[in-house]
Amino acid sequence: MGTRRQIALLRGINVGRAKRVAMADLRKLVADLGYADVRTVLNSGNVVYDCPAGAADAAVAASRIEEALVLKLGVGARVTVLDAEQLAHVVEDNSLQPVADDPSRLLVAVLNNPADRERLLPLAHQRWEPEAFALGRWAAYLWCADGVLASRAAAAMGKLLGDAVTTRNWTTISKLHALACERLA
Repeated sequence: MGTRRQIALLRGINVGRAKRVAMADLRKLVADLGYADVRTVLNSGNVVYDCPAGAADAAVAASRIEEALVLKLGVGARVTVLDAEQLAHVVEDNSLQPVADDPSRLLVAVLNNPADRERLLPLAHQRWEPEAFALGRWAAYLWCADGVLASRAAAAMGKLLGDAVTTRNWTTISKLHALACERLA
């Protein structure tokens, strides 16, 4: 039956002083749920792990991790789970790379529910200069030319979706993709 690689993105972990979670505790929590080869990337709630192919339902995995976070660590956080193929699509679908000259200002907003993509369609048809906004299958892409805090596109997306997305910069997405592809080729 084999295993399947998944990537869990925890929203709002270790941002500022709230929702502090040690990555060693997060790795143990995910491993205790029965997932294997659990690794974290950076200190902001990015987990790559293997699960049995028959138990690879992303929504179930997200719910299990969310529940365990509250019960074991006392932290409430929204969790979005993608498999390695979906993350590969996130990387492949990024049409903003040519305009983004700083990967820390190129945000990838991974959708908790892919059906929310439809709600973002109007934003994809607006003019955002000097910013840019694009949509892929599993994520929205935001080029925040003047930084995230000054981004009109990020603010508009936040109004529409609230915590139904979690964002990572392009550097983090690239690191997660590299880790997710290890030993899968």
